[in-house]
Amino acid sequence: MYEDYLDLLGRGWVAEVDGTIAGFCYANQTDSSIWALFLAQKYEGQGLAKQLLDLATAWLFGQGRELVRLSTGMDTRADRFYAAQGWTQERVEGRDVFYLRAKPRATSHAGKIVAPATGATPI
Repeated sequence: MYEDYLDLLGRGWVAEVDGTIAGFCYANQTDSSIWALFLAQKYEGQGLAKQLLDLATAWLFGQGRELVRLSTGMDTRADRFYAAQGWTQERVEGRDVFYLRAKPRATSHAGKIVAPATGATPI
């Protein structure tokens, strides 16, 4: 059941530290959301959650999505993490906070195209 869901509707990533799974993230392409991002507490502060989140959002943007959404519990470590990563708070419902991030726009500088967070090489 979950395998069908995971294989058909999106993509997932894991973070490993010394052969141990430290966390994972899953992006759902049908609703352009981050469905899950979890990291074992002992691995927090090492940049792993940011890397997983960046991979997932970049993949969704690469699938042609213009916005990515996620939700989490209000006043949690996750809530503070998403706010610190620059996600925009869209709304609050009960004890849930809903965030969104827009696809970065390519900008032109002196004939060079720079696409933030994509690692594009200037021509």
